[in-house]
Amino acid sequence: MSLRGLSTLNFWADDVAAAAAWYSEFLGIEPYFERSGPDGSPTYVEFRIGDYLHELGIIDSRYRPAPAAANSVAGEPSGAIMYWHVDDLAGTVERLLARGAAEHQPITARGDSGFVTASVVDPFGNVLGVMSNPHYLAVLASLKDA
Repeated sequence: MSLRGLSTLNFWADDVAAAAAWYSEFLGIEPYFERSGPDGSPTYVEFRIGDYLHELGIIDSRYRPAPAAANSVAGEPSGAIMYWHVDDLAGTVERLLARGAAEHQPITARGDSGFVTASVVDPFGNVLGVMSNPHYLAVLASLKDA
């Protein structure tokens, strides 16, 4: 059995409505799914984004699992970084920073093959990775040709 593709990436927020509004403005779309708690405020929202309509979910922080590593620093962004391919890396990073995200890792070329990454911490404490990825574009082109 192997990993077959990204299904859902979940982020956490103390204020799901504020996070949904922030991502709605950044992505240019509204969530397609929302689950509210007993008080009527959203506890989970989900967007479908990108060429393959991958799911980006935002979950109320009270459901966040405890840190797995004993040496993790409380309150600091940590864990794996999932990178989303973007067509304009510098422009995307600029937009994210202008919207209140903080730089996590600067724009960095990864060798000389065209892979360039950056990451920010959104206003809700989640690490959002973005990159220019020639393999992504090659796979996308091959699927469109098939």
